Amino acid sequence: MLTRNPKTKSSLQILQDSVKRHHMAHKVSSLLDAYAGLLSNESMILAVNSSFVDPLLQFESQLKIIESSFGMLVVMPSLDKVKEMGSSYEYIEDMENLYHNILNIYENILTSLVSKDLYKLQILKEMLVWMSKDSSYLQERIMVIIKKVLRFTVTKVRKYISVDAPCLGLLAAELSLLCSHEDPSIVQQASLGMCHLLYIARCQNDIGTNKPTNGKSHSLQFPSSDVEFLPKEFQQDESKIAQRVGQTLLPSLLTDFVQSLLMKLSSPDDKIASDAASILIFTLEFHAEKVTMVSKIVDAIYRQLCDNNCMKDVMLQVITLLTCTSPKKVIFQLMDYPVPADDTLIQMWQAAGSQASVAPHVLKTILLILKGKPGEMEDTLTEGKRFSLDITNLMPLAACQALCTFLPLGSYRKAVAQYFPQLLTTLMFQVFYNSELKPILKDRALYAQDALRVLLNCSGLQQVDITLMKENFWDQLSEDLCYYHGVCFIAKTLSEYNFPQFPETLSYLYKLSVEGPRRSEDTVIVLIFLTELLNNFFKDPLPEEFLVLFINWINDSNPVVSRLILHRIVHMSPIINKTENVSSILIAILDAFLSKDDNVVLQALLTLRRLLNELDKVTYSLGTRIGSSYCTLMDHINGSIRSMAIRHFGQLVRDMRQYTWMVNDVVLEGLVPLILFLEDDDKRVAEACKYTLKICTSQLKWSTSRLLKDENYSFEMVVLNICNNLIISHRNYITDLTSDTLRFLWSPRAYLKRASVILIGYLAKSGGHLLLRDEIEVMLDVIGRLLRDEDPMIKQLAEITYDIFKKIAHKLTSVPLKQNFQKLLKLFYIKKLKPLYNYNSPNGQIDSPTDSKDIKNDKAL
Repeated sequence: MLTRNPKTKSSLQILQDSVKRHHMAHKVSSLLDAYAGLLSNESMILAVNSSFVDPLLQFESQLKIIESSFGMLVVMPSLDKVKEMGSSYEYIEDMENLYHNILNIYENILTSLVSKDLYKLQILKEMLVWMSKDSSYLQERIMVIIKKVLRFTVTKVRKYISVDAPCLGLLAAELSLLCSHEDPSIVQQASLGMCHLLYIARCQNDIGTNKPTNGKSHSLQFPSSDVEFLPKEFQQDESKIAQRVGQTLLPSLLTDFVQSLLMKLSSPDDKIASDAASILIFTLEFHAEKVTMVSKIVDAIYRQLCDNNCMKDVMLQVITLLTCTSPKKVIFQLMDYPVPADDTLIQMWQAAGSQASVAPHVLKTILLILKGKPGEMEDTLTEGKRFSLDITNLMPLAACQALCTFLPLGSYRKAVAQYFPQLLTTLMFQVFYNSELKPILKDRALYAQDALRVLLNCSGLQQVDITLMKENFWDQLSEDLCYYHGVCFIAKTLSEYNFPQFPETLSYLYKLSVEGPRRSEDTVIVLIFLTELLNNFFKDPLPEEFLVLFINWINDSNPVVSRLILHRIVHMSPIINKTENVSSILIAILDAFLSKDDNVVLQALLTLRRLLNELDKVTYSLGTRIGSSYCTLMDHINGSIRSMAIRHFGQLVRDMRQYTWMVNDVVLEGLVPLILFLEDDDKRVAEACKYTLKICTSQLKWSTSRLLKDENYSFEMVVLNICNNLIISHRNYITDLTSDTLRFLWSPRAYLKRASVILIGYLAKSGGHLLLRDEIEVMLDVIGRLLRDEDPMIKQLAEITYDIFKKIAHKLTSVPLKQNFQKLLKLFYIKKLKPLYNYNSPNGQIDSPTDSKDIKNDKAL
């Protein structure tokens, strides 16, 4: 029987040895291929590095070659496997040298790139990104290379005058995550690399701020060797990493660091996402104030939350921390999303409003946004120009909706009380803006109204809101075109409940009024709100500062403002009349008579009359000036203004009847227009003239009143009566009255021409001897033109008047002695006038389009 030799290998063993030798040969071949490939890549990279290619194209091409080399490196067997390949000590040593040479070539490629341009440190970041995508790539030998390249960079930057390494933030984010890796060897190399990186950043920081860059000036001392200095504070200590990174990196780099970690929160690897969250939160807790591009970060969080709710709590905590240091940037970004806000955005609002310490800053920012008007294309509230994401600016709408979230928060209680006046006023502005745009905004127009209600309820004014609801106020407010009435009603309701915020609100409204709101409609709202509060709370004389404010509003360039304040003064007349310096507001009202807006003039007339009805008569020291102002309006183009001015003039004379020494002059100043406008085509004006002339002639003790009654009325007889009375009691005024009448002869209005021709004829007849030769010649010239008038009645009347002046002129050519005797005789002998014209007034006419046109032409003259 045959027996097997124990030293003889079996077929299986022979086969296994053959496979092992073949496998080792393949590994050796792969090492040689990697070596050759790296040498080839190194030559290409150095060639590109020395060329004059565009830097960006140069970097992209080099990065591709580096990635190819990286792929060769990570598939290499480990050093232990390489040692197993050798059958002799010399062979093993050769394999080890080959292995280290391959690593050295790759390291040399990186250091050669970095030595020429620190921007190429970006390649290290890319390597770490490649490693994070495939766990098999995360090898200690690669981390050693990265650490060595960073260490090499440290030696270089110590000699540089300037350091520009913009990728340090991104690189630091990748290394910081590896400092918490499960593999201690990876942690050790990452910690060393982080130490070197922060030293580079410190050099960059110090040079940027002109600080010395020697080793002694840095808290991170440059290690003499890796063995001597192991930065254990970076190993598994995320808080220390965050502190060091925040202290060292420039704001722009720290922002990159934060953004990179933020993106890691969406990583499918739970360990990476968790580590990134911890480092991110620590960083912001320590150094959030250094972070820039906050708006971009907030927007990135919003996009991530919309796409994926993973790590939602962490992202919301980031919003909270950023709001604590950059509330304005965060809030502006949170308000720049479509309206209405979705659930994600509301959660971000809640996160931003969770800290009481920043509540005032948040509300100030929202108030700044609310200065804008929905629908404006451009928002210039911040420095420079800012355009919203939508076609129109809807940020104010978003801000109103956000207030519904912020105001009820317990952390905002004190801030809401502090900014109550600003919030109340601003929201009333927004309710008005939204009511104007309701057809466009639809349901979104109610956000401002909702925010206003929330404000009332959060400020202890629940009863005010309940009362407004009972009155169906909110529904009417959204439908009523006249929002100004709503503002008045809110102020009245607040006053009825004696709201405790009145002093602060009044102070803010006054401050806003003095500074001047941004829009005229804002001025109107402030005006109504302020005056209603004053009217309800003040029973004593109005403070002087508010009187000055009212005067400014009366003179406002916006006629709506002027008319409204004049209207409000009517309702406040009891407290205004108690004011010591009330004459100043009377003068301002008289100035409003000159407004180009008829509604303002009419309201000024009504307001002045209301004040005069309640004023102490001592204030009539302004009577002459008031009377003159009325006289100016008696020839106004608007019939309503003419009739009202004439009627109020009569009431003024009646009120001043006890001041005879003053009132007679006032009456005689307005006598000419009162007489002439008896013939006005507008019956209102004619009746007003009759009313006022009765008062005036009674004051002068003339017996004219009976002639002004409808059954006795005759224009010529009224003129005749007045002129006869003038001869008796006020002949010295005849020359002035003649001069006043002269200007009406130029009027294109037929009735004024007729009336003035008759009046000037009788005045000449009664006082022609008082006229000078030059004055007579002027009269003849003017009357002579009327002889050619198209209206036959005017022509006929002018002929009679012309003849009167011709006779007066003829008498002036007589012997001086005879002329003087005639003048002396007229002083003592008064001869009453008799009818000269036999004039029948064509009453019953109304203004025609032609007459209206003539009036305009008359005013132009």
